[in-house]
Amino acid sequence: MNNQLSFDIAQTPTLQAVAAGDDQQLVEDLQTRLDAATQLAETQPEVMAALNSQRRAQQQLQRLRVAERGLHQYAKKLAEKINALRESALDGLIDAFGEEVGSDKNTLISKPLTEWSSYETRNRQVSQAIERLVEQKLPIAQLAALREESHAAMTMVKALEQVAQQRAEKLLEHLRSAVSEEVVLPVDMSKGVSGALLHQATEYKDKARQLSESADQLEQTYMSRMGSKR
Repeated sequence: MNNQLSFDIAQTPTLQAVAAGDDQQLVEDLQTRLDAATQLAETQPEVMAALNSQRRAQQQLQRLRVAERGLHQYAKKLAEKINALRESALDGLIDAFGEEVGSDKNTLISKPLTEWSSYETRNRQVSQAIERLVEQKLPIAQLAALREESHAAMTMVKALEQVAQQRAEKLLEHLRSAVSEEVVLPVDMSKGVSGALLHQATEYKDKARQLSESADQLEQTYMSRMGSKR
């Protein structure tokens, strides 16, 4: 590979140096370094801790959503069972009082009425559980999940910015040997790995802000609804 530089300093006093002459190779190399730098940011202890907290909050929210679906399905089955028991119990009640005087009507009607009443009670309890889940536990879990995701995003912002800063400082250390009193050496970091990392950080920052705003709106709605029930 020929590394000899060819330029006329009289015609081109401003020079641009790149890591590779081939644009495609340059893009691939940049992406490889960017992936490695991003992975370094993701494995920072504070980032991993924030991601674990986010994962736990999401898992709790998912469990509650599973519970909500299960309770609604159970409530549907209870309603079908209650409808069947209601008809049976009422028919039994009618038949019992159609028997001759002196028959033990309590014995005839006790079992179907008790079973019907038991299912009605259970149905009310399930309805109360659904109401508590939907109006209290789910909003709180959603709020926690949003807050944790926003926190994780902001933690990632700090980690990406830190890695970008470290890479920039390391690069400048290497460049100092090429600088003398006769050379002004501006360095455009925006087109390298540090610039790409900062771009990622900006995206994470926007995401964190949107999540935080959504959490604020959810919290306001929840507090307003709870206040109206007092």
